[in-house]
Amino acid sequence: MKLVKSTVMKKIEQEQTVRDSFAALYDIAQSINSILDPEELLDKVLEIAMEHLDAERGLILLNNKESESGFDVVAAKNFTDVHSSNKLAASSSVVKKVLSSGEPVLTFDALSDERFEASRSIVSQKILSIICVPLRKMGHTERDAGGDTTGALYLDTTKTRGKFTQETLKFLAVFGHLAGIAIDNARRYDSLRKENERLKNEVGAATLHGELIGRSKTWKATLDFVMRIVDTDASVIISGESGTGKELIARAIHFSGMRKDKPFMAVNCSAIPEQLLESELFGYKKGAFTGANTDKVGLIEYANGGTLFLDEVGDLPLALQAKLLRVIQEREIRRVGDVQDRKVDVRIVSATNRDLNEEIKQGRFREDLYFRLNVISVPLAPLRERKEDIPLLARFFMEKASAAHKRQVKSLTAEAMEKLLKHPWHGNVRELQNVMERAVVLSRGEEITEADLHLQLLTEEDLVQSGLTLDEFERKLVEKTLTEMNDNRTKTAEALGVSLRWLQYRLKEWHSPKDSQGDAE
Repeated sequence: MKLVKSTVMKKIEQEQTVRDSFAALYDIAQSINSILDPEELLDKVLEIAMEHLDAERGLILLNNKESESGFDVVAAKNFTDVHSSNKLAASSSVVKKVLSSGEPVLTFDALSDERFEASRSIVSQKILSIICVPLRKMGHTERDAGGDTTGALYLDTTKTRGKFTQETLKFLAVFGHLAGIAIDNARRYDSLRKENERLKNEVGAATLHGELIGRSKTWKATLDFVMRIVDTDASVIISGESGTGKELIARAIHFSGMRKDKPFMAVNCSAIPEQLLESELFGYKKGAFTGANTDKVGLIEYANGGTLFLDEVGDLPLALQAKLLRVIQEREIRRVGDVQDRKVDVRIVSATNRDLNEEIKQGRFREDLYFRLNVISVPLAPLRERKEDIPLLARFFMEKASAAHKRQVKSLTAEAMEKLLKHPWHGNVRELQNVMERAVVLSRGEEITEADLHLQLLTEEDLVQSGLTLDEFERKLVEKTLTEMNDNRTKTAEALGVSLRWLQYRLKEWHSPKDSQGDAE
């Protein structure tokens, strides 16, 4: 009677174990199939296996033909040295047998198991019970060849003989198959995610190339370099003459990078009066000065999480240079009239047409700020040094202007193109855009002629005279350009590739009659 009762109880316990195992496998499948990050999934798989089987140590290994051992340990728990586990701290004979044959291995007492008598790791570490099952890709079963095995799940204990049983092996074999599928899924997903990122970057590069027109080697090299730095937070200085496209490059860096969904704030340091520049950048507290009736958020705060573009950074006053340095170093700002510091996370992209090294020598620019801003340098070549881009740019601006002004201009005459190629383009791409827009508006047909361009080339007779000093040459060039721009100082500065502040200073220094005239806009 007792024997019958014992048999019945044993059968009930076995059935309960099976039910528990099925329930565990169901929960496991739900858990591991919801994780798509490969590293997180591997840790979770190992954690579940060890917890359910009460194992002392565990490893997950994946095949790697380039590795000396033929595999990599990708997850490990309770090994004293994770790196040593990759050098077969666990039983090398067990692991290699499973990886090569695709068959699971179970030993109730490893120390007395004839199969592993030669295993030094088992003896030296006094491993008693071992269980190791293969991991396979999707679509493969336990009956598939060992070549389909992608890895193995290894568990052991040094405390209890017979810790793992045949029932344990059945459970872990099914679990290993589920885990293998989940790992394969996660790795496929990760591969697709990376490929998607790569394609997005290529699309970003295509967009960048679409907006910044050019086919010269110099220009292509610049764009390729820019695409390499978009997904970093390193500060960038873009240098080049006025009109070379510095702000377009700055926008491309932002909108092609990881901060593209955050604000892009552009500040022209030469266009804002010095006394207002600090409050524009840093904001102010109510009552900080006369007229400060409310709190105001500065442009740096508005750019939080995104990019702050400082155009003509060489014109930044020394006092503000010190404050900008603090923003970069401490990642915080203080509004004018405030006592509270505010944390900000901005990427700084600057632009200048000045030689900042010379500005440092003259004491007009801080050397420590320069080194902080100039982590990455992007020099832009002037248009006259990449003339092979002029035809492409000219047609692009012609089509753009034709659409904007509802004209049917479709081409340029050979004489008009030759005129464009010979022009010195002191205002670079911006000047070319203005010339083409004007030509489209003035054109009387579908073709732009040389006369439509209204370009006046400066000849040697105009500028180079015997005994002319450099200062006189500079003055003559400035005054001629100012006349051509109808006394518009802003456009003159752009055409000459200088800042408006520099132009105003020189005109005042020369006591030019034009100095008393307003800046016609």
